[in-house]
Amino acid sequence: MFCVFLLGAGDQELFRSLYTTLAQQLPREPMEWRRTYGRAPKMIHLEANFVQFKEELLPKEGNKALLTFPFLHIYWTDCCDTEAYKGSVKEDMLRWQNSLRTHASPDWVIIVVESNDNKKKNKTNILPRSSIVDKIRGDFCNKQNDRCVVLSDPLKDTSRSQESWNSLLLKLRTLLLMSFTKNLGRFEDDMRTLREKRTQPGWSFCEYFMVQEELAFVFEMLQQFEDALVQYDELDALFTQYVLNFGAGDTANWLGSFCAPVRNWSGLLLRRPIDMEKRDGIQRGEASLLDLRSYLFSRQCTLLIFLQRPWEVTLRALELLHNCVQELRLLEVSVLEGALDCWVFLSCLEVLHRIEGCCDQAQLAANCSHTVGLWAYATDKLKSLGELCGLVSEKGPTSEDLNRTVDLLAGLGDERPETGEHLQSPYKKLKEALSSVEAFERHYLVSHTHSENFLQEALKSYVSEGWSLPVTHTRRQIAECQKLLGRTEDYLQTSALLAGDVNLSTEERKHFCQEVLTYAGKPGDQSHKVTLSMSVFTELTRLQFHPAKASVHSGAVLQVELTLRCLMPVSVHLQQLAASIHFEVNHGDTLRRSKGHQRQTNQGTVEFSLGSSATGGMPASALVPSLELDEVQDRSPTDNSLNSTAVVCRNTHLLMRLHDSSSSSSSPPDTPNCINAAPVAMKEGAQMLKVQDVTLEPGNNSIILTAPVIKPRTYILRQLCVTVGHVQFVLPHIYPSVQYDVYSQEPQLTVEPDIVVLFVSAEPLLAGLPQMVKFTLLTGHYAVKKGDALQLSNTETMPVFPSSSCSACILSPADGTNISLLSIQASEKVTSISLPPTPPYHTLEFQLQVLCIIPSGSQRLPNERLTNGEVRHRPRSYSHPDTPMAAIDQRMSIDCPWSIYSTLLALTFYIPFKTKHSLLSAGNRKYIQVWLRNVSDVNFTLADVKLSEKQQASLELQSLNTKTQQLLCSRHSVFCLWEVRWKDDLPLCLQCVFSANFSPLNQDVSAFKPFHYQFQLERVPIFPPAGEQHCRSGLLCGLEVCITRLTEPAEAELAEDSKTDSDGLKTTKLMYEVADSSSNWAVCGRSSGTVSMPMAANATHKVQIEVMPLFAGHLPFPKIKVLKYLPHTPSTTIQPDPDSCLENDSLSLLDKTLEDQGDTASIRSRGSIHSVGSNEHQQQRSSTMPRLEPFSPGQVFNHSQSQQVLVLPAADDHIIEVNAT
Repeated sequence: MFCVFLLGAGDQELFRSLYTTLAQQLPREPMEWRRTYGRAPKMIHLEANFVQFKEELLPKEGNKALLTFPFLHIYWTDCCDTEAYKGSVKEDMLRWQNSLRTHASPDWVIIVVESNDNKKKNKTNILPRSSIVDKIRGDFCNKQNDRCVVLSDPLKDTSRSQESWNSLLLKLRTLLLMSFTKNLGRFEDDMRTLREKRTQPGWSFCEYFMVQEELAFVFEMLQQFEDALVQYDELDALFTQYVLNFGAGDTANWLGSFCAPVRNWSGLLLRRPIDMEKRDGIQRGEASLLDLRSYLFSRQCTLLIFLQRPWEVTLRALELLHNCVQELRLLEVSVLEGALDCWVFLSCLEVLHRIEGCCDQAQLAANCSHTVGLWAYATDKLKSLGELCGLVSEKGPTSEDLNRTVDLLAGLGDERPETGEHLQSPYKKLKEALSSVEAFERHYLVSHTHSENFLQEALKSYVSEGWSLPVTHTRRQIAECQKLLGRTEDYLQTSALLAGDVNLSTEERKHFCQEVLTYAGKPGDQSHKVTLSMSVFTELTRLQFHPAKASVHSGAVLQVELTLRCLMPVSVHLQQLAASIHFEVNHGDTLRRSKGHQRQTNQGTVEFSLGSSATGGMPASALVPSLELDEVQDRSPTDNSLNSTAVVCRNTHLLMRLHDSSSSSSSPPDTPNCINAAPVAMKEGAQMLKVQDVTLEPGNNSIILTAPVIKPRTYILRQLCVTVGHVQFVLPHIYPSVQYDVYSQEPQLTVEPDIVVLFVSAEPLLAGLPQMVKFTLLTGHYAVKKGDALQLSNTETMPVFPSSSCSACILSPADGTNISLLSIQASEKVTSISLPPTPPYHTLEFQLQVLCIIPSGSQRLPNERLTNGEVRHRPRSYSHPDTPMAAIDQRMSIDCPWSIYSTLLALTFYIPFKTKHSLLSAGNRKYIQVWLRNVSDVNFTLADVKLSEKQQASLELQSLNTKTQQLLCSRHSVFCLWEVRWKDDLPLCLQCVFSANFSPLNQDVSAFKPFHYQFQLERVPIFPPAGEQHCRSGLLCGLEVCITRLTEPAEAELAEDSKTDSDGLKTTKLMYEVADSSSNWAVCGRSSGTVSMPMAANATHKVQIEVMPLFAGHLPFPKIKVLKYLPHTPSTTIQPDPDSCLENDSLSLLDKTLEDQGDTASIRSRGSIHSVGSNEHQQQRSSTMPRLEPFSPGQVFNHSQSQQVLVLPAADDHIIEVNAT
């Protein structure tokens, strides 16, 4: 907000009645101030100071004062009488205008106040409305009509009055801002002109100083503190340049006044906004150099505090104090010895007290690095004064020292009123410190305490910003303070840091190193040791395990090689180097896998990336550590199946530690840049790796430790300790985490395909052919003794073929490979394999030949039990996502001598063939075609291809296949065809068995193995209407749909789809739909429905549906679709009703998605498709709505797919008229 002066003329009584409202309303709304020279606009508030018009207040020529300049002149009148205007008002306005014109004041405005009350009093003499305003505008505002403003009824609260007020206030703000901008620009131009004359004789810096400070005062009143600070900075730079030119030989006459001897050294005064005493001295040209600098800095300090930048004050103050000392030397100013030290000491404390007055304790603590320089400078000057006045000598001050002290105190003058009531003012502190030796020591120690604390904070700032030289210099100051204050541990820590600082000379480094070694070698009680951070003494750069995998079994030998980089400039003898170990017990059913970040250049080696503390870099131990995560898996001890898994953090002791930025003691103790670190020590009771009497040379050193590997557990290296006499250097946390594992492994038995002996190395295990599988036994901690044997439970689906010359291979990590014979004995149910003696932690390998029987699709056998009492698992084929072959999982149960539980192992075999069949018709002749495709990568030879009925032979199947043997290449197919001949009627159900022998190409006849494929054909009849022998078009016929389950479902299907009714009968729901896409039949009544099918072999359900043929001739049977129906409530049970079905016309099987899904199924093809083992696992869906799920290809066979029925035409009752002429 800016206060401008306005001179008011005219009716003073009228103005006084309006002054309160005008003064309150004018500064409320901000105005945009657009400045010249492209400077950014700003929003300001204008506050006016109204003064009665007097001619002597008008500015004289050459007056450059902006603060008292009248920016706008206002004439007030409420005249509405013609005679009064002509008689007195007009003449008064003329005199007012002439005075303004004489003093070149063009900024004015006339305000006419209109009131209805005045008009009523002078009704006889008043002019019509606005006549007075028009006359004033015509007499005085010919070209400036906006200089006459009307204010209507200002004392009334009406809308017209408010509108008039708003117009007046806007006009006044606009005119004021225009006048201020214009006069300010003129003032700046005059100031620049005056500055350009600085090279002319007679130019005075003090005169120019007052002019530019006037501009700074204006900006300060406008609350534009940044612009005001720029003015003082320009004056500072201008004066500094003149002083530097003087030192270079270019003198200026006006500088002579600043070369006078210094008579007063009372220091800075920052407690006054404006030091009028020093300002008057500058205005008179009598100020000394220290007076000018003190006043200039006090104004800069005030503006910086207004700008909320107090920390910049401390930086500028330190620069000012150093520059003033140099400027006094350049100007050759006579100064009493010690006077500058007093001035600097008082100025430092004055700045610090001023900052403490405008900041709270939290801000001071967080920004100590900005004040540390002032504390250190004040301490140095106090020390210099003590030496000068004899206060630090052993004999005390002499008479000459006392006289010098009196002279220095006399130059301080009297204490200023602003600090007189403060007990700890800089003036009192200096006077008391120079009064006696005891007082000086007390103040000097207090100053050192302050200096050390602030130096610590400054050191943190320098380290974080990477300033190496300030770090070294600050540490040296800290070491001096700590030695003086008697802080032994802190001094030793700092000395060790400086001994490893490459910024120091070799002699200085050796001096600080000797300080540490001297204390360490003192005789005395060795139990009391000073504990320091190891990172100031030596750095751990690499750790390497031998063997490299860092995982050994109990009883083995493991060595740990440490690479240490000694930072000391001389050799150091160590009494002991020890590493503490923390261990975690690994349970047998738990597997850990580390996910932490490991910096490893190769297996078994951990590299520690450390920054050099001598160059100000933070070490890796001081950085925030990353997460070290472990995956913990809980597995079953019987079959090694996964029970649960979890993620745990291994370095929570580092991540969860709280840090306090306001205290250096809370920083990590291994941080060499935090001098007052928290005490570090080795944890009591920890297991140790130790080595005695080691000498560390400067640079890299290699030390080998032997690790304990007795008990099975995970060992983590947590701490490292180096002992040198009375001093102990400790690394409290080794990061990244380093560990080694000592395990006691349980025996593990695995079975996998032996791809080396297979005829095609990349081919998986094939069902139906003898295959070699490899058994691998990792003995672990168990020693296989003579007589130990593996007991394999035999199964009918996968027989084992023992060999009399089977051998085993024993692999040893150190001794190589040994071959031993195996003894295999087979019985009806068990195959016993006698193992050769094998030591612990060896590998035993041998091969066996097995054969997986291809299932032929026959009925499920009754449950059998294995030798361990478990129910035998019947293999079930399924489609594998990575291969077109159907897969069969074969499980084997093995009893091992080292466990009371049976080990269940699984092998996956793949069926090399895919088969489907179809029924073909040619007139009245029927054919059965079987399609066999080789989906493996092996070429086969087929022989003895046959097709027969499973039960009694009721038909004659004549083979049309001419070759007895034929080649079936990989990814190729063969088609086999038989003609079906019958004497009587065709049976309703025909069960067929397709069989063939196959073997890999170029194999002997003995290598042929059988392959069987079973399928069933059924017939669905259509009955003509009652009393008719054949169906007729247009008449209803009965269609009997017969749905038969051919085999019992597998165990997985029993668990997924079955429902149990109240009688304990398991059922499953199916949905059927009769649809004719060729428009040959019309379905009358229900066309779809759901049925409950019992889950038993040969279970049959019949449904009667009425259909109507639309054409005559041999018509194909209507299309029938069958799908799985999954209701929305899985727990609901439905009573089986073989004689009824639920009609649901809303469920249509004509949906395109279902058509596409079943395109290759039997509901879309001419012949039925059935592929053994090609059932796909249907994915579980979480939908709560009823849904349909199609059967896999080959699971549904439509017996009447290619059959036809004879339809006779309807009776022709039409009459044909024939006209003959």
